[in-house]
Amino acid sequence: MRPRKTQRNLPPCVYNKHGAYWYVKEGKWVRLGADLPTALLRYASLAAPKGSGMASLIEVAHVEIVRNVKPNTASQYDQCRRVLKEMLAEFAPEQVRGSDVAQIKAAYADRPNMGNRILSYLRLVFSYAVERGIVDSNPCIGIKRHTEAKRRRYLTDAEFQAIYAAASDNLKPIIMTAYLTGQRIGDVLNIKLPDVSAEGIYFEQEKTGSRVLVAMTPDLDRAIKAARALPRAVRTMYLFSVKRGARPYTYKTVQDMWEKAVERSGVTDAHLHDLRAKSLTDAKKQGLDPVALAGHSDARMTVRYIRQHDTVIAMPPKLAEF
Repeated sequence: MRPRKTQRNLPPCVYNKHGAYWYVKEGKWVRLGADLPTALLRYASLAAPKGSGMASLIEVAHVEIVRNVKPNTASQYDQCRRVLKEMLAEFAPEQVRGSDVAQIKAAYADRPNMGNRILSYLRLVFSYAVERGIVDSNPCIGIKRHTEAKRRRYLTDAEFQAIYAAASDNLKPIIMTAYLTGQRIGDVLNIKLPDVSAEGIYFEQEKTGSRVLVAMTPDLDRAIKAARALPRAVRTMYLFSVKRGARPYTYKTVQDMWEKAVERSGVTDAHLHDLRAKSLTDAKKQGLDPVALAGHSDARMTVRYIRQHDTVIAMPPKLAEF
């Protein structure tokens, strides 16, 4: 099936035309309804093949679930969508019980973060179903999340330099800007040219709404100049922009570039988000204010990012003469 070029918010084979929504299959047009909620419910019954009721529900609910979320969240939810469609392919919505959800949770005992993400997404799917009368209750309620271990990984200077050296020309200024500003990668990719001035880079954090001005330094200035020197669309407003078109880089694109650089560098267990942890840890080590750099209103939030350099150095007692 070719990807659709218009009305991408709609499920496959559904179109909005002449004031109504239509299901188009094999040249036959079936009217679903004048409003989207009604149309989606009708679509669920028409598009679902036998034995794939949950797959159909997930597809329909997904449209609403990702409607107003951030791009990174939408990408994560899309992964959950694909996993759950496969795991629940033989279920009808009313057949899913709490015990089934518990089994899904158990399958991800060794990957608690991913498991929790899948549970959260499935809870949203069934919330959608409950609100529309498709099922009477949400089987995810009462299923506890996995306990997630805190990540304590710290990229050493040598590891950081190795990954940077192995990175592509397009990735290098992104890595450097992310480290020097200490901001989330989504906020770094969203830097617009007017946000950059002689005073520094202005951020309005997407996640928290906090406003941070990261002061300009010689290192940061070099990273910005390197970004500006890359081929870019003439009319783009973004510091980091794809060569063709005025769009910024997507998180997935940068994630893929990062993973290739990490593989080439020989460094193991290095996540893209470790750049923020390294930045805040190094800022504290250098006597700077990591809380201000992070844009946190509570210092306890910043503590989660501080890595091994926050370890207390304890001196042992002197041995008495004998």
